[in-house]
Amino acid sequence: MDLAAFRALEPLCWRAPSAHNTQPWRLDHRPGAIRVGWEPAYALPAADPSGRDLRLSLGAFVETCLIVAADAGLRIGFVADHCTADRRVGWLRASPHRYDTPFGAAQVRSRRTHRGRFSAGPGAGVLAAVDAAARASGGAVRVVPDVGLARLVRTADRWTYADPAVVGELRSWLRLTPAHPDYDADGLTDRCLGLSRREAVALRAALAAYPVLRGLGLPRLLAAASGNPLALGGAVTVLIGPPGADDATQVEFGRVLARTWLTLHAAGLAAHPLSQLVDAPVTRAALGASLGVAPERLLHVARVGRPAGPAAPSARRTGGDGGGP
Repeated sequence: MDLAAFRALEPLCWRAPSAHNTQPWRLDHRPGAIRVGWEPAYALPAADPSGRDLRLSLGAFVETCLIVAADAGLRIGFVADHCTADRRVGWLRASPHRYDTPFGAAQVRSRRTHRGRFSAGPGAGVLAAVDAAARASGGAVRVVPDVGLARLVRTADRWTYADPAVVGELRSWLRLTPAHPDYDADGLTDRCLGLSRREAVALRAALAAYPVLRGLGLPRLLAAASGNPLALGGAVTVLIGPPGADDATQVEFGRVLARTWLTLHAAGLAAHPLSQLVDAPVTRAALGASLGVAPERLLHVARVGRPAGPAAPSARRTGGDGGGP
């Protein structure tokens, strides 16, 4: 009965975060269980060739499902069962108890990614709370030193825009005009990116010209046009996984990531992902060296702080759009 009642809650579960807002998760209702898997068409093979961001997104979705179900009084748990060949991370099943969480549906609904200005960074108490959430699973959350960080961001942005496959993938998920057919469904809209109409038009034009102008320095210009997000305030934090983490562990740390973001949200803070820092091999290695951590343990980087103003909600498909039969 709990699993059947869960169907009505699925649209809210789609508020989970995902790279480029692709919403790759898929739910398949079966007798006695709900299979949690993913759709390859909504993965990012160029920008995320290892699948790290995909697995983090799926873990964040699992955590969101459990939070939403618990808030509704449903007794549902998650059984991890990762299988790449079957594109599956596990199962939602009936449980003797409700999932124990301090978060609720209202926080899932109102949480926002904020790419704008922060009026203040996170306090020591919040940083300790998110670190404790990660340490409970064998990881950690660390503040990244400011020294040389702006240079690393510029290097990572140039790396991103220098790869035609990565740029093509990004372009396919940008929604820079309300006329885009998927503007209200998924991807990165001009609103959630905080772009003015003129900036959105300029970015569309630059990306359209990319195949012709790539050899004439357009990647460097696009990286420069991205600006310096660090100048907008806040602190940069990194989620660190345990040594030797496998794919299933990365899914688990997607759940940790969701809990850390909701912890920030409950404290009136927000996060702005800076995934390019761990996507680009050279900046990933430099970041690991500055922290004294093996680069492969760096899972997610974000600028966090108190938003100076409201952020637009990102678009979402509903649970019924590809959410399983």
